[in-house]
Amino acid sequence: MSSERDPADTVALRAIAPEPAPDRDPASREPSARRGSRFTRPGVVTATAVLLTVGIGAGLLWARDDGAGPATGSGPEIRTVAVTRTDLAGTREIQGTLGYTAPRTVRGPAEGRTTWFAAQEKTVERGQPLYRVDERPAVVFYGSTPLYRRLDTVGLTGRDVQVVADNLKALGYDIGSQPSPGARIQPSAPPAGEPSAADRQEGERREAPAAEGSSGTPGSPGSEESGALSSDATDATGSSSSGASAEGPDAAPPPVTVGEGDGVLTSSLISAIRRWQPTVGMEPTGVLEVSDVVVTQAAVRVGEVLVQPGDEAAADLMTVTSTTKSVTVPVEALDIGSIKRKQRVTVVLPDRSTATGRVTAISSVVQSDQDSESRPGRTRINVSVSLDDPQAVKGFDSAPVQVQFEAESRKDVLAVPVGALLALREGGYALRLAEGRLVPVETGMFSEGLVEISGGGVTEGMKVETTA
Repeated sequence: MSSERDPADTVALRAIAPEPAPDRDPASREPSARRGSRFTRPGVVTATAVLLTVGIGAGLLWARDDGAGPATGSGPEIRTVAVTRTDLAGTREIQGTLGYTAPRTVRGPAEGRTTWFAAQEKTVERGQPLYRVDERPAVVFYGSTPLYRRLDTVGLTGRDVQVVADNLKALGYDIGSQPSPGARIQPSAPPAGEPSAADRQEGERREAPAAEGSSGTPGSPGSEESGALSSDATDATGSSSSGASAEGPDAAPPPVTVGEGDGVLTSSLISAIRRWQPTVGMEPTGVLEVSDVVVTQAAVRVGEVLVQPGDEAAADLMTVTSTTKSVTVPVEALDIGSIKRKQRVTVVLPDRSTATGRVTAISSVVQSDQDSESRPGRTRINVSVSLDDPQAVKGFDSAPVQVQFEAESRKDVLAVPVGALLALREGGYALRLAEGRLVPVETGMFSEGLVEISGGGVTEGMKVETTA
């Protein structure tokens, strides 16, 4: 086969392959025959392996056009293929880190000494102790609001009380009814120098233990009267039924309105607290201290214990994480626009096995890399990926992984092997037909060794030459 075209009209593609940009990550220049192609911007390909392959093929075709014919053993063989119509899907691969999510440091109370910790890597669920200080347990409750005060007075209202109510109910305790949002509540206030309402009620219970759960007076922790507050509870207008003076040091606190999401520390709820406490090793006082409960979003896994039994408790005691694993991927800020929530990904594990997942979150915090001269480097945004099957990564607690994002796709396009491309000296690309004629083409997407092409005179089924 021969051609009358001047051989200077074409050059080997490898001769014009651009040098990798110096400010790109070296990992983005690694050739990967396994994944097909890599994109750093929409429509721009930096797959060095692809370019070198095309360069070899184009160089060989240029030599044949020179009339010398292919040199035996000097390069890949030339074969003829047909232009095909197909769908192309691209991927981009970025390194990420597999690990347990939502790490958190748990700090101990201001006083006391640590005496026990849940074992490392143990899962601690609702109602189970996480650690002990002076042998008093700190128990996991689920919620979003931590305890921020001592819960000891009938009528206390707030989201922290609701956390206690929700968890005791979930653990199977009868907490009675809760006032509805908008209700007016009159909190109790003991006279100066006297114990709180909960302490008084506990003393009464100890004097008459048989009264609990039977015929206790309304407002006592032992009473099962649903929603009982105390003898100081207000009516719907907020006026005190006890007749307490609104002035003076012993006056009751002002009434409060139950807000959306608020719980109320009723007598029934105090009674439920008192029944629950002995099951976790607490004295049945009906009172909860701030340090008695560690509020988490869900069950937690003990990551690392930071102190020893006997150490002062006023310190960072341990780290906990969620019980599920996910992948965190730092993506350059300029590339983040091509990644969307719920986007499908494939995670390549260190043993080369794979797991599928989806993008669940894209951080709004931009992090800046710094080079050796402390100048601003590339900016990155963390992307979180959840896994479809957690069992697929059960052999790894933490590991570097490669995350393949499904990038742009092309439907019903004409494509040829990348080895069929010839780089023209004046710029652009062409295909050599089986009879020797060159046909200029426009290139589109590269994927798995194929390249999208278009141009006048290019049709499906057309026979073109490519490297073998």
